[in-house]
Amino acid sequence: MKLQDFVEPKAVVPELASSERDEVITELVDALIAADAAPKSLRDGLITEIIAREKKGSTGFGKGVAVPHVKHDKIKKITAAIGVSQAGVDFNALDKNPVYSIVLLLSPKGKPDEHLQAMETVFSNLQKDMFRRFLRQATTVDDVLGLLEEADSQQLGA
Repeated sequence: MKLQDFVEPKAVVPELASSERDEVITELVDALIAADAAPKSLRDGLITEIIAREKKGSTGFGKGVAVPHVKHDKIKKITAAIGVSQAGVDFNALDKNPVYSIVLLLSPKGKPDEHLQAMETVFSNLQKDMFRRFLRQATTVDDVLGLLEEADSQQLGA
C-alpha cells in the first residue's frame, strides 16, 4: 500500500491554523469532510472518538510526528489528512517533544487488515529522517504531495 492510495490530496494542510491537539484533530477532520472524504454527519463523532483515543494513549510517537486514527463503521474507505505545524503541537508525545507533522487516519471498522497496512505505510515513512525533515519543511500542498510521490516511488532513503 502506498501513501497516495489513501492520503486525500484536498485534505493536506501545510500550515495548520491550530496549535492545540484537539483543535488540530478538528481541523484535519474538517479538511477530510471538506474534501468529501468523510461524511459531514460523522464530524462530531469522529472528533470525539479520536480525542478519546488520544486520552487513552498518545499517538505522538516521537520525532515530531503523530498519527491520530480511528476505525468507524460508517467510513467506507481508508482516508487520511496530513497537517504540518511550524510552531509545534503538544500531543503528549512519547519523547515529550512537540509534534510538527500529523497524519490523521480514518479507517472502516470492518477492514482491520487495510487499517494495519495503512498504519504500516505511514509509520515506515515517518521512521525515515529525510521524509520527516522534508514533511516538516513543506509549506505548500504541492510540497507535501511531491514528497508523498517520492516516498511511494522509494526515492527517499533513510
